[in-house]
Amino acid sequence: MGEKKTIDALVEGGKASPAPPLGPALGQLKVNVKAIIDAINEKTKAFASMKVPVKVTVDTETKEFSIEVGTPPTSQLIKNKLKVEKLSQQAGKDFVGNLTFEQVIEIAKMKREGMLVNSLKAAVKSVIGTCVSAGVSVDGKNPKDVLKEIEQGKYEDYFKE
Repeated sequence: MGEKKTIDALVEGGKASPAPPLGPALGQLKVNVKAIIDAINEKTKAFASMKVPVKVTVDTETKEFSIEVGTPPTSQLIKNKLKVEKLSQQAGKDFVGNLTFEQVIEIAKMKREGMLVNSLKAAVKSVIGTCVSAGVSVDGKNPKDVLKEIEQGKYEDYFKE
């Protein structure tokens, strides 16, 4: 086993390229840059038009590589779902958009791995918490009311895993 070299970069989902920062850094390690870029794009395509943190680890002797993909911040995923440029500057007063409960669950599933939570329900509550501060309603309701409804058991069918 050779020495392990790690390259951290922020790439646009599905659109990594051999341009800086990745290309030159990988080129120095004498690896198949195209194979690594293709693998990154495959792993990040779900995050199209978002910046995604990636970590490429290369064994300098065998040239084997592994890719870890982080997830964009929850606020970025919310903006992407809503197709808005910015979130509310006055949360609670000014709502910039509405997510369906299903969209909240999609975001929670994307983020869950990186969250310190032990259930989908906890991940959903975290995403709705971001909706509160971002000025985003859920199913047309104030996200604080949706959090109360979750506590009252209204959405239990969504959390059966």
